[in-house]
Amino acid sequence: MSGPTDMADMVSRKVREDNLDRFCRQALAAAGADEATTDAAARAMMHASRLGVDSHGVRLLPHYVSVLIGGRVNGRPHMKLAGGSAAVATLDADDGHGALATFTAMEHAVEIAARLGIGAVAVRRSSHFGAAGAYALAAAESGFIGLATCNADSVVRLHDGAAPFHGTNPIACAVPVPEGRPWLLDMATSAIPYNRMRLYKSLGVPLPAGVASMADGRDAVDADDAEMLAPIGGEFGFKGAGLAGLLEIFSAVLTGATLSFDLPRMVGSDLTTPRNLGAFVMAIRPDAFVDAETFGNGMRRYLDRLRESPVRPGGAVLAPGDREWAEAERRLADGIPLDPETVAGFEDLAGRFGLGLPFDPGGPARSSESTNQEETKGESR
Repeated sequence: MSGPTDMADMVSRKVREDNLDRFCRQALAAAGADEATTDAAARAMMHASRLGVDSHGVRLLPHYVSVLIGGRVNGRPHMKLAGGSAAVATLDADDGHGALATFTAMEHAVEIAARLGIGAVAVRRSSHFGAAGAYALAAAESGFIGLATCNADSVVRLHDGAAPFHGTNPIACAVPVPEGRPWLLDMATSAIPYNRMRLYKSLGVPLPAGVASMADGRDAVDADDAEMLAPIGGEFGFKGAGLAGLLEIFSAVLTGATLSFDLPRMVGSDLTTPRNLGAFVMAIRPDAFVDAETFGNGMRRYLDRLRESPVRPGGAVLAPGDREWAEAERRLADGIPLDPETVAGFEDLAGRFGLGLPFDPGGPARSSESTNQEETKGESR
């Protein structure tokens, strides 16, 4: 499965991972975030930037700083976990950062699943959490199947619709693989994530066909003309719209959070009022259903056959996550690319808080002509 062409080759800077991580943490702390919030937000952003999901990586840092300072996001929340029945719980995130809320929820879901085989946690009074894959992966790294979803403000039209209705409503699932990287699916239910549209705008390149619409519902080619996103599926967009609705029910209706079409916009709106986003996570212990050896052999055989499957001319057959793990290795060696808008945002943060930039401000812009990759997944909103 492939997504839109990655724009990582059209960059202003490439920066070492440890330098980026340090700068993110310094800026979040300067904005008033406590240690737990700083750690979770940086961890989520670095997950995305490391794996090539640039629209949900460190380019979110200036926005996160703005909502922390503005008060929309509580940088020092007192989150409360309430048990439902044996295998479920609800987390009141106290309007804290979505990354802290969702990592906390998944940690608890894993604890439940360790005892009972399956655990689910609903999250309310949360905020933007970035790439959903970060939370699913946290479960897989502990040996559990992880599932994570959330809702978001209304930016996606219905199939044949001409008005925003659903959020990009992402879903991610990660599955542990013995002696290998997890199977990792992370996708939006829109044809393109909202933050990727902003990335196209920053880079000044046309939008792919059929991913965004103007006010009357017709396709938009220029990101400046886009008023809404299209649901995934093209001519069969009713499938994407239906899936978005399913995730709306799990992440907003089931949690008591605000429905997508009632949420204030993430960008360009009041930065002082909390938005009450919802999320839902689940952890499954594989050996609660089948013995560990059978499960591990099944995953290995499935992935071996998938990767050995015949390829059409010019194509490539990859399992979800394969492209991301390869990109992570490249970026570890070559640095993480930053688009021009992100570079400008970092320079502003550095000046405002007296921080050292993670790159040489006087150095030449760097670009790569050989890393024009396609992403395996549509990123989360």
